Amino acid sequence: MAKIIITGGNVLDGEVQISGAKNAVLPILCATLLAETTISIGNVPHLHDVTTTMELLGALGVRLSVDDKLGITVEPTAMVETIAPYELVKTMRASILVLGPLLARHGHAEVSLPGGCAIGSRPVDQHIRGLIALGADVVVENGFVKARADKGLRGGHYSFDMVTVTGTENVLMAAALAKGTTVLENCAEEPEIVDLANCLAMMGARIEGAGKNRIVVEGVDSLHGGHYDVMPDRIETGTFLVAGAMTGGRVLARRTRADILESVLHKLEEAGAHVNTGDGFIELDMRGKRPKSVSLTTAPYPAFPTDMQAQFAAMNCIADGVGVIRETIFENRFMHMNELQRLGSDIQIEGNTAIIRGVERLTGAPIMATDLRASASLVLAGLVAQGETTVDRIYHIDRGYENIEEKLGGLGAKIRRVA
Repeated sequence: MAKIIITGGNVLDGEVQISGAKNAVLPILCATLLAETTISIGNVPHLHDVTTTMELLGALGVRLSVDDKLGITVEPTAMVETIAPYELVKTMRASILVLGPLLARHGHAEVSLPGGCAIGSRPVDQHIRGLIALGADVVVENGFVKARADKGLRGGHYSFDMVTVTGTENVLMAAALAKGTTVLENCAEEPEIVDLANCLAMMGARIEGAGKNRIVVEGVDSLHGGHYDVMPDRIETGTFLVAGAMTGGRVLARRTRADILESVLHKLEEAGAHVNTGDGFIELDMRGKRPKSVSLTTAPYPAFPTDMQAQFAAMNCIADGVGVIRETIFENRFMHMNELQRLGSDIQIEGNTAIIRGVERLTGAPIMATDLRASASLVLAGLVAQGETTVDRIYHIDRGYENIEEKLGGLGAKIRRVA
């Protein structure tokens, strides 16, 4: 099984190119199921989850091809299957996002209950209730969500009981082909939802309010293909900026956007970083200084993202002072804390709160990744730990980071992957 080995102590200094957003490209790939003509997707990150999504679309009968720049061309007209098999869906929670498009375009869908990172309960009941509000008949049996709309979906009104990103995306995609007007309330506001809506608009959908609490969709008879470039990955951007902050270095992230990272950049400035932003870039410079501890609470966008919590926990481990981190999104998202303690961190856990007292230095040790973002935090901790740190089970990191060891190596880290 592959591992990443890091020899800590190097100060990061340089430029890094940010890849397309994992959390945007997956729903966009699923949205291609709605199109009646060929659609091409650019700025696609080379990730395990993207490969899994392509395999899932292929299993549904879709023809896909990849060009020399890793752009994906999808021919959805070839699709003949509306059942998403357990063997593929079990490995990735985002697989549930084929439910809405299959149902809207073909009137029938069966999708296995999904898997993914074991960071907490993420039920699909909001997806189901939203689709029922659009006129679908939905049951859950034998481990499958089975949905029918023999006469097509119709516009409706639905208010999500809780803020859910994938739930918002699934119902939004279904509403694009529903007859009449759909009003969705208490929607998630993440930038990736805006990216999905922009892609759908390119395909001919009529959507207002994406990125806000209330979204209104005027259903259309059909959607067409075209070309769409995926937005930059804000979580990858934040991860590399935190890496620069932890090592007291300078990192210039290119092909990214500052406007979708305001809460993260604010916390980095609070930690003592000098942040400079412009069109397509973010520069962080610690000027050789140790970061200061920061306290934060995760919450839905535009608040501090849960996907950046583990990285800031790693930074707090070697920062000056005491930082308090409250996790309000997922109940099991502190599993990385035990591994950080193996490196010498001073962490006290009280329910959904982690109290982290920064120490002067960490010491390298064998550690094990438990989920996607946790794996990134362990790599970051290895960058500042004395000696050698070995991160096992890095298949987690390959789900969401493209060539992380090559990119960190380009910034000056001493890091390598071994089989």
